[in-house]
Amino acid sequence: MKFDPLLQPATLLKRYKRFLADVRFEDGTELTAHCANPGSMLGLAEPGSSVWLSKSDNPKRKLPWSLELVDVGTSLVGVHTGRPNALVEAAIKAGKIPELEGYETVRREVKYGENS
Repeated sequence: MKFDPLLQPATLLKRYKRFLADVRFEDGTELTAHCANPGSMLGLAEPGSSVWLSKSDNPKRKLPWSLELVDVGTSLVGVHTGRPNALVEAAIKAGKIPELEGYETVRREVKYGENS
């Protein structure tokens, strides 16, 4: 998945109140970013971790920066819970999941049954 605009690297200082993360950019600037993942993020919220953030130009947002990825040493982990559907859709359309090739349409979160 390509992020537009490109993600910006930073260092995680701390994560708190479920939706907030303090980070420091490479130039020393510190700010509070939105963390869309309300879970505990066990192992993904260690101070000093390398993280990547996206910036929104939406003037209605309280916090323009969002936490997107955390480096866990062996790989990058996506922590923005609003991204998986777009990521999977992009992978399917790009032919990156051979088992799902050949379908004429791709639809997200299609209702299945009564309790879906």
